[in-house]
Amino acid sequence: MNTPASSSYARAVRTLRGQATSDGAGVRLTRVIGGPQLSELDPFLLLDEFGTDKPEDYLAGFPEHPHRGFETVTYMLDGRMRHRDNHGNEGLLTPGAVQWMTAGRGLVHSEMPEQQAGRMRGFQLWVNLPAKEKMTPPRYQEFPAERMPVVRPRDGVSVKVIAGEVDGARGPISQPATDPLYLDVALDPHGVWEYALPPGHSAFAYVFEGEASIGDGEDARRLATHEMAVLGGGDVFKATAHGAGARLILVAGRPLREPVARYGPFVMNTKQELMQAFVDYQEGRF
Repeated sequence: MNTPASSSYARAVRTLRGQATSDGAGVRLTRVIGGPQLSELDPFLLLDEFGTDKPEDYLAGFPEHPHRGFETVTYMLDGRMRHRDNHGNEGLLTPGAVQWMTAGRGLVHSEMPEQQAGRMRGFQLWVNLPAKEKMTPPRYQEFPAERMPVVRPRDGVSVKVIAGEVDGARGPISQPATDPLYLDVALDPHGVWEYALPPGHSAFAYVFEGEASIGDGEDARRLATHEMAVLGGGDVFKATAHGAGARLILVAGRPLREPVARYGPFVMNTKQELMQAFVDYQEGRF
């Protein structure tokens, strides 16, 4: 893209490396948002990368557990994951597929691997809901890989559009409250790509293969695999691949700027609402 003279490049105002952890029934994860380093990046509450070739790391999966007050976005890169919830929804996530689940006023679901061997890899992102939508009815959307447009804005660059728009191609996911952008960007060796970020959004880039520099000139910061850059200070994202190339996700969303009361699988606005969520769950009102 051509950068207008009035634009400036976004830079990495903060960088961090994902931390190893586990969740569910012991599934090994890399936690990028939602841990001690970065508890949240409004409206994003959590980003986990899961990825392993060892079945013992994922076979136990994520048995039934509740959620209230936010949305989960699961993007599968490799492997298969079966979703079931107590509202009758069921789906199988296959490579390249995306599930966008609105927990709203509450649901109980499970996410279990449907394979005994091979690689399991992907991301789960938690996106907060505004106060007026926290008690909305739960909703489940699943989009197969073929629903995601892939554009090649220039030589050496490929972009899968999950949410947002690139060169006229729109992703299938829409959420007016946070107006999300979610792109999977692949850069060939020395590939360079620029993109105008949505104004006013919180944004980050996370490199999950290879190495890439984020930003321009002296402000550019080099990210290795499993490193994230929180973006700021400009409105144009620029990524440059190093070595054998790079793959990263670029994610942005409109901040809600509301108080967050959070504990485990529940995210509300006040402590009282949080306590009510526990009561409702224990009394079977999910």
